[in-house]
Amino acid sequence: MPYFHVVLTVPEILNDIALYCPEVFYAALLRAAGNTVVDVGRSKLKALLGCLTVLHTWGQNLSLHPHVHCVVPGGGFSLDGKRWASLRSPTYLLPVKVLSKRFRTLLCNYLRDAERKGKLARLPKTVLPHAAIEGARAQEWIAYVKRPFGGPRQVLRYLARYTHRVAISNSRIVSFHDHKVIFRWRDYADSNRSKLMVLEATEFVRRFLMHVLTPGFVKIRYFGFLANRRRAETIALARTLLGAAEPLLEERIKPAVLCPNCFAAQKQQHARRVPLLPGVRPPPLDALPV
Repeated sequence: MPYFHVVLTVPEILNDIALYCPEVFYAALLRAAGNTVVDVGRSKLKALLGCLTVLHTWGQNLSLHPHVHCVVPGGGFSLDGKRWASLRSPTYLLPVKVLSKRFRTLLCNYLRDAERKGKLARLPKTVLPHAAIEGARAQEWIAYVKRPFGGPRQVLRYLARYTHRVAISNSRIVSFHDHKVIFRWRDYADSNRSKLMVLEATEFVRRFLMHVLTPGFVKIRYFGFLANRRRAETIALARTLLGAAEPLLEERIKPAVLCPNCFAAQKQQHARRVPLLPGVRPPPLDALPV
């Protein structure tokens, strides 16, 4: 069964709401993205799809660029729940224009509701939420469906690499000198060329901190037949309908053994030969990475 990668992006006019009311905006964004996939799957495929959504807030130059990455299995339950509905084509999921319009409708509706309930009260007086929402509603929104993943293992590799990134990795930072930070970035508007950006240290920190989420905010959420409430039940039913066996659990990787002198990872067979320095104790096994 193929797995699809869907990316849903919001227009820049909504960035002020994301900046001043992030927990409200990003919750609405994830909810709109997941329900978009479920709603369009129900209307176009007559099926209940499943969807895993991951929030991203940054662009390559650390600008505010809220968007959602979705992983969608290539199929779902028939609306009566009695059979598995496969896709007509293993390379085509849903129409992009329908996805973008439904996403626009849902997110604007959720933000209007948040405004009515006073959840956008932290916005400065210079930012009019109604004007921003209506301005966004008048624009064309972007939805992108990438080609299917190679299989479940590729999905897991993608999630492991992509879900817990921060806005910029150390490898992209070239230098810090004279209160200026130089880092690499890719300019997607210029044929994806690699460039260098120079920012004052304070501006670099400001941009980075825009992407620090509210404590406790959950940026990975599930919808459709993958929703938390019934996921174990629906996945078991999906396996039954597909005639698929239970997946084999891979052997758990044993925790690395650290050198008691420098705490660098050591090979298991040589770990006991390293002498302890006086007064130095290795960390407890339950504290080691797995």
